[in-house]
Amino acid sequence: MSSSSDASESSGAKPCAATADKDKQKEKARVSRTSLILWHAHHNDAVAVRKLLEEDRALVHARDYDNRTPLHVASLHGWIDVAKCLIEYGADVNAQDRWKNTPLADAEGAKKHIMIELLKSYGGLSYGQNGSHFEPKPVAPPLPNKCDWEIEPAELDFSGSVTIGKGSFGEILKAHWRGTPVAVKRILPSLSGDRLVIQDFRHEVNLLVKLRHPNIVQFLGAVTEKKPLMLITEYLRGGDLHQYLKEKGSLSPTTAVSFALDIARGMAYLHNEPNVIIHRDLKPRNVLLVNSSADHLKVGDFGLSKLIKVQNSHDVYKMTGETGSYRYMAPEVFKHRRYDKKVDVFSFAMILYEMLEGDPPLSNYEPYDAAKFVAEGHRPMFHGKGHTPELKELIEQCWSADMNQRPSFLEILKKLEKVHS
Repeated sequence: MSSSSDASESSGAKPCAATADKDKQKEKARVSRTSLILWHAHHNDAVAVRKLLEEDRALVHARDYDNRTPLHVASLHGWIDVAKCLIEYGADVNAQDRWKNTPLADAEGAKKHIMIELLKSYGGLSYGQNGSHFEPKPVAPPLPNKCDWEIEPAELDFSGSVTIGKGSFGEILKAHWRGTPVAVKRILPSLSGDRLVIQDFRHEVNLLVKLRHPNIVQFLGAVTEKKPLMLITEYLRGGDLHQYLKEKGSLSPTTAVSFALDIARGMAYLHNEPNVIIHRDLKPRNVLLVNSSADHLKVGDFGLSKLIKVQNSHDVYKMTGETGSYRYMAPEVFKHRRYDKKVDVFSFAMILYEMLEGDPPLSNYEPYDAAKFVAEGHRPMFHGKGHTPELKELIEQCWSADMNQRPSFLEILKKLEKVHS
């Protein structure tokens, strides 16, 4: 640590270091609050939105990766109280997102009639990519079939690109798009003509384009009309949770709970959309850190055959046989039995256990053997000091053999928030 060297510095240097540190803290707080106001706007929490705006009025102009404001989010869902609060604090009713759509265009596309009247009463105009100030007309919010997200391969700069992951379908590279670092999943050229691969790829894009949440890796666009097929998401500088735990070992209960809250928020969003999305490969490698300070986590890597839309609660799904997944795999998946979204809750329990222990669950077993051992009814032993009674109980509930006994992620969030407070 640098504290000892700081102590030996002259007293004149200290205020500069302290000021820089304060600036860093302020920046971190701003980033965190930006995510929070978008999150609360999405979940119709007008009280929380107002509280944030009382602390920092500038948050009314917060933007996500698609340049959408909290008012865009509220308008799309028809959350009147949230919208009124935002307008009261000076929200721009005609702000445009990445697709040039206004909040009114989103409200009209979603047929939120009361919201439409509210926005019009404050001078809201309906325009977007295909409209203008002078020719107002309803513009639906961006949908997968509009292909607003289609990216020209020439816009991607691979000079000095770095491989950050490999899989059976292709590789993930760090590249640049319009000057911004991005992660690009590039399908192997040999598979780009495979009908099933194309079908799965488009299926993933159609799902990802709908996801917008502070704890989900943000989809930015895709190359679907030219070869090779590519999927572009934000690039997170902090690396993955697997590498972080390898370097840090066991985390303090406070840090582990803070990390778990971020993961659970992302998963609660996936599980509670109108069409429930099961991740099916939740593990530390697929949880990413926004930066080296590790003050914010996002769930990512919705692999080609892992992200599905639940059509029927009785459907039987088969897990892809990726070795790295076995250690976090629910017993019902290993045994090829019917399963639902609670498989992700089981995997979450294993991740929380690993954060508190510092070692992967059943690290003395090979991944496949660990999954087999768990399927036979066994569970990892608690060794670390970080397992408070509340956390131990939560982990045991989440990895229950009976998936119906496992809590939902919304219930998990309530339990974690109690521990966190």
